[in-house]
Amino acid sequence: MVTALVFVRTAVNTVNSVGEALAALDGVSEVYSVTGALDLVAVVRVAALDDISRVVTDGFATVDGIESTETHVAFRTYSRHDLEAAFSLGTS
Repeated sequence: MVTALVFVRTAVNTVNSVGEALAALDGVSEVYSVTGALDLVAVVRVAALDDISRVVTDGFATVDGIESTETHVAFRTYSRHDLEAAFSLGTS
């Protein structure tokens, strides 16, 4: 599984429609509306590195209102939830 974080800047008044459209794309697991210089952060989870291009380059291009994107591929995941699950294996 490959995970990428895509930072998205939208046109004025399109955050909601862009967020909903991105969330509907195959391969996009979550979209967050955020504060700061960005408008949205999309989490892309796909089987292979080449699939990121299919989702981001091809899929995001179909969404009106996106002004720019910046994609970051994750090397490793550190998650409190994953650690808690690992330590609770075999306990009741």
